[in-house]
Amino acid sequence: MAGVRLQKYLADCGVASRRQAEQMIRDGRVSVNGRRVEQLGVKVYPELDRVAVDGIPVTAAQKKVYYMVNKPPGYLSTARDERGRKTVMDLLPAWRKERLYPVGRLDLWSEGLMLLTNDGRLALKLQHPRYGVEKTYLVTVAGEPSPALLAQMEKGMILEDGPTLPARITVIHRGEETAELEFVLKEGRKRQIRRMCAAAGYPVRRLRRIAIGPLKLGELQPGGVRRLRPNEVAALYAAAGEEPDVTN
Repeated sequence: MAGVRLQKYLADCGVASRRQAEQMIRDGRVSVNGRRVEQLGVKVYPELDRVAVDGIPVTAAQKKVYYMVNKPPGYLSTARDERGRKTVMDLLPAWRKERLYPVGRLDLWSEGLMLLTNDGRLALKLQHPRYGVEKTYLVTVAGEPSPALLAQMEKGMILEDGPTLPARITVIHRGEETAELEFVLKEGRKRQIRRMCAAAGYPVRRLRRIAIGPLKLGELQPGGVRRLRPNEVAALYAAAGEEPDVTN
């Protein structure tokens, strides 16, 4: 069993060019078996080692598969759970054999659009804020935020993990005790919208993601799953500024 230089393995898997992979390693974005690697020259054994970029597992080249999922509340957006709780993987058909990973995580009680794929390159493009792929959410909050407050939230808020990037927030509906807002973000920190709204004094009552870039949830029912069409995959790559090098 021969070892492969880490940057070559990343390039062979289609994550990036070898030069780009070297920079990823220097930037501390790559881990092997859970440990961050920052020096070039490390060798990996694809049959044994677990390689990840920005926490997303990288696998050798294989037929790429893409599923859209409408995650219901109460499901974890992880591939597995040590405590045996329900995850989005449980929504897939029993005959599924591909080794897939969730893209675009949602917290336990949030719902809506997620992707499951073995295309690590696309997963990186969709999740890293540097590629600017927008995610759209419908959010019901308690109370009625003022236009001035919403404008301030759009500019950015200071949270415990630093300032947020600018966002777009549109009022969809105002009720007697709640308001429905549309959030469009280019980043996806843990529970970001919930924390933004709580900091503004308007806690979230419901949160649903309805789009990732050009891909829309549409009429897919809660708990529903469907394969992406080739043109949808191409559109997601285009949103990240690249051309796909895969076929469905």
